[in-house]
Amino acid sequence: MSHVAETTSNLSNLRVRAVTQLTDGIRNDLARASTSEAMAVLFRLASSPSTAGDALALLHELQVHQVEVEMQDEELRHSRVELESALIRQTTLFEHAPAAYLIIDEATVLCEINLAGVRLLGAASNELLGRPLASFLSAASGEELQKMLARAREGAVPETCELQLLPQAGVIRKLHGTAGWEDSSGHFLLVLLALPSPG
Repeated sequence: MSHVAETTSNLSNLRVRAVTQLTDGIRNDLARASTSEAMAVLFRLASSPSTAGDALALLHELQVHQVEVEMQDEELRHSRVELESALIRQTTLFEHAPAAYLIIDEATVLCEINLAGVRLLGAASNELLGRPLASFLSAASGEELQKMLARAREGAVPETCELQLLPQAGVIRKLHGTAGWEDSSGHFLLVLLALPSPG
């Protein structure tokens, strides 16, 4: 048997013996044992000249494991900071985009809307959420919106369609709209751009 294989085998046997001593046959793994219980096993092993070497090997393994856990914890903290920064960036982009971004459900009810969308629909954000987008559109545009959503739901490549808002103060406004389906949330992302007024 090679030296590496022998060392690995000894460490494996040592782990089994330590778990057995630690758990007294009650627990099945060292990970669940408390620190005080682990220290008691180390103390018992270190107290006997015949097992003092085993105690040192086990202590070394525990120290390596501790360093691994600390490194994993540091990586997780770093990943969390990166994810939070990315979320803030994406939220800022969503909120301050020049195009209207709307999250709607299959009944066209507004779930989320950015500032450009609020300006486009001409109402306060709290008045818009929970209302169907179709209620802001002409009847023909409401039907066109439903067709576009159905195509998006089927996974079709997003197409642009022309929609018309209901007149406000006698002004008719036309929009280009594109929709994408998000399986994970069961919602659509709708992007609306106001077309220039004729004339």
